[in-house]
Amino acid sequence: MRLIIKDSYADVAQYTAEYVLARITEFNPTPARPFVLGLPTGSSPVGVYKKLVAFHREGMLSFKHVITFNMDEYVHLPRDHPESYHSFMWENLFKHVDILPQNVNILDGNAKDLETECTEYEAKIAAVGGIELFLGGIGPDGHIAFNEPGSSLSSRTRIKTLAYETIIANSRFFDGDVNKVPKLALTVGVGTVMDAREVLIIISGAGKALALAKCIEEGVNHMWTVSAIQLHPRGMIVCDEDATLELHVKTVKYFKSIEKVHSLLTTEGSKVGLDGKVRYSAGSK
Repeated sequence: MRLIIKDSYADVAQYTAEYVLARITEFNPTPARPFVLGLPTGSSPVGVYKKLVAFHREGMLSFKHVITFNMDEYVHLPRDHPESYHSFMWENLFKHVDILPQNVNILDGNAKDLETECTEYEAKIAAVGGIELFLGGIGPDGHIAFNEPGSSLSSRTRIKTLAYETIIANSRFFDGDVNKVPKLALTVGVGTVMDAREVLIIISGAGKALALAKCIEEGVNHMWTVSAIQLHPRGMIVCDEDATLELHVKTVKYFKSIEKVHSLLTTEGSKVGLDGKVRYSAGSK
């Protein structure tokens, strides 16, 4: 697992957006071989989406052959409600880029049969060959998507009751009124996220410092569902300095030293790929 530590949230957003750009460019998607991207909502990815839109406007990035799957959606919140995740994604990303509407996949919290909606969502992911890169954020309690503390680490897309802490945190999007926040959501499972070929988690701010420490310095724990990334062969966390406040100084120095070496290698004839793996030919010295 890689931990990339940046000075500020702006730097986190820039790095993450550049990474997504590089991954899609390297993949070189086509109609027959699209790039499948998992996406989050909330405050964590907003800066990333702004950068991706800017790359698109500059002609550096196309979403024409990209298929997206979002992490979650509230139950029984109208699709056109300003705080629905449908609205969020179209306002912050989709309407500004050239993605094909049929390639956008977001759970329908108003489906007649919510369990069928969840089952079919998993089937859609499988039908396109799985997710290449899943971006995510976390809550202060370390939940990924709406997989609240205590969620099974092998869970799949399902209906989930939101923790009261999450409802309080999300009330800032509902005029500060917890009574307006939906109490149920549809969410991909921890297992769904970890099935992606690569997972990148964005963590910023002192309010999420404890969650980052639990994820990095302690073991895998269903009470901190983001900790499941420890088991992923290509897991990455991009965080700012504020989010490292609960980490040991030695831990911070260790991961910074690893990335310093990684940076040196990537400037020496591309000996290290985007996945962090060293690439040597038989004749390399």
